[in-house]
Amino acid sequence: MPATKSTPDIIMIIVTLLLLSIGIIMVYSASADLGLYKFDDSFFFAKRQLLFAGVGIAAMFFIMNVNYMTWRVWSKILLIICFLLLIAVLIPGIGMVRGGARSWIGVGAFSIQPSEFMKLAMITFLAKYLSEHQKKITSLKKGLVPTLSLVMIAFAMIMLQPDLGTGAVMVGTSLVMLFVAGARISHFVGMGLIGLVGLAGLIISAPYRIKRITSFLDPWSDPLGSGFQIIQSLYALGPGGLLGLGLGQSRQKFGYLPEPQTDFIFAIISEELGFIGGVFVLLLFSLLLWRGIRIALGAPDLFGSFLAIGIIGMVAIQVMINIGVVTGLMPVTGITLPFLSYGGSSLTLMLASIGVILNISRYARY
Repeated sequence: MPATKSTPDIIMIIVTLLLLSIGIIMVYSASADLGLYKFDDSFFFAKRQLLFAGVGIAAMFFIMNVNYMTWRVWSKILLIICFLLLIAVLIPGIGMVRGGARSWIGVGAFSIQPSEFMKLAMITFLAKYLSEHQKKITSLKKGLVPTLSLVMIAFAMIMLQPDLGTGAVMVGTSLVMLFVAGARISHFVGMGLIGLVGLAGLIISAPYRIKRITSFLDPWSDPLGSGFQIIQSLYALGPGGLLGLGLGQSRQKFGYLPEPQTDFIFAIISEELGFIGGVFVLLLFSLLLWRGIRIALGAPDLFGSFLAIGIIGMVAIQVMINIGVVTGLMPVTGITLPFLSYGGSSLTLMLASIGVILNISRYARY
């Protein structure tokens, strides 16, 4: 294990806590009316987000002090546990159905989403595999196909829930790691064509996905149906202007934009804090991405480097998908905005993942 130990990346800690603080404030602002209407408590969602944040921060600082090489030892076991959880969540009576997806295990409002933890488990396993077999990744048969086969098995299990957003983030992150490890562009092109055929099959197999594609191309063709979310999101982005309507002054959160505290929280941020507020959030994410790449480049070994690039790649891909959906640049899919959206599993996972990168930063050589 690396011997040199220093202080963690302070800038990454500050940026993470800033994003988390903005998230808690905006979850309250976006959900106060909904919480009062559904649960007679305007702080219903904010209190739970604060609890999740506390657990996540504790996990982040604890993991920050756990040598990252520990995850190399446990990577296979963690992956197996996550696969077993993905199987369990599909069993009626164990898996909980919310929003049409059987993606949670738990009791009442407190539950976990195994697919979220599969993302980190897959990153950890791939970091170990690529650090030990990097030369094989240039071979289609010996490296790329076996690796992607494992990723696609996990993706298929997540799609059975179904949860396209989480599955897409996991696959995208895996591809980033394989690319950084040295996989050939020609192989990516060939596999990409096969992937497009598979994606087309997934879209055709589910009518609601076809509606999402058509609503993405022309949301006003069905303004009260499949195009409703994106239209309401755009109605939130537009009136925000440069400075916004003011904190707590959103109009779209009053029953227009469904679940504004989760997938579409960036729309509420832009409506209340304006263009400047939205850009500030994006700058924080950009700073987080820069620090993560810097840590990955300075990691003392390949495992640490692949692990850091996988985690920061996961955050970046999730941010791009979420904001792409909110701004109408991508079809609607359920994916949270890291550190900002309401959600226990997603928030805890992200903070724990940052803890892993922070530990790597303690050994990094810049």
